[in-house]
Amino acid sequence: MTAPMMEAEGLVLRYGAATVLDRVGLTVERGGIVGVIGPNGAGKSTLFRILAGLAEPDAGTVRFDGRLLSDWRRRDLARQIAYLPQNAATHWPLPVARLVALGRLPHLSAWQVPSRRDGAAVEAAMVAADVVALADRRVDTLSAGERARVLLARALAVEAPLLLADEPVAGLDPYHQLRVMELLQGTARRGAAVAVVLHDLTLAARFCDRVLVLRAGEVLADGAPRDAMTAEIMHEAYGISILSGARDGEPFLVPWRRSSSMAAVPGDEPRPTPPPRLRGA
Repeated sequence: MTAPMMEAEGLVLRYGAATVLDRVGLTVERGGIVGVIGPNGAGKSTLFRILAGLAEPDAGTVRFDGRLLSDWRRRDLARQIAYLPQNAATHWPLPVARLVALGRLPHLSAWQVPSRRDGAAVEAAMVAADVVALADRRVDTLSAGERARVLLARALAVEAPLLLADEPVAGLDPYHQLRVMELLQGTARRGAAVAVVLHDLTLAARFCDRVLVLRAGEVLADGAPRDAMTAEIMHEAYGISILSGARDGEPFLVPWRRSSSMAAVPGDEPRPTPPPRLRGA
């Protein structure tokens, strides 16, 4: 049996009196997509920052390719894990092609000129994310959806064996939502490991091989979509009833009504986001 690409166990993170993650575990395997869902404030983005090595948990371990994340050199890890954060900022008015090319920096030494291989990786990423037509546009002139696709292209240009994508379809039109999910699925089927945070229940049910459901920093369910996204679990996680069915052999889940028996979903109240504790700080 092939070892998981990434395995997190017993992750705990506290921020003052608030417990943001409480004994959370997650396994991401080659060739598959793990979806992470749950209400606002459930701890999804915090979990991904820890998996990317950008924040330290108070307890628990994360292993990548069998080694503790803390044992990896930062430069080596940057070639192995591509991380697309939620609402990623762009700080310079770069042309799109140059911004996407930044995804190759982990593969280059200081002052090294990018090779044809680097150029091919950038071009392939731009084609996959459907941003070739934007190549010469300044990133600060793009719409939010266009910018999201450009940042996805930058993550793809890394060509890392593990991709962590935090809400990559947020702000995209339906066509590009489907395109991005098909792209992530294809990336996984070619042997990479993919973990993605989603709010769209149908996209999670259709495209993910496994789904982790978080609520108030705890794991509510972890399994195949048909097992982890039942009406009962969606009620407990979100305080909603759903309509579910299948079309062309693929499942869909539609949020239908807020559950009258739940005035508020536990964990959905506003919660402070802890500042990341950088490794080595």
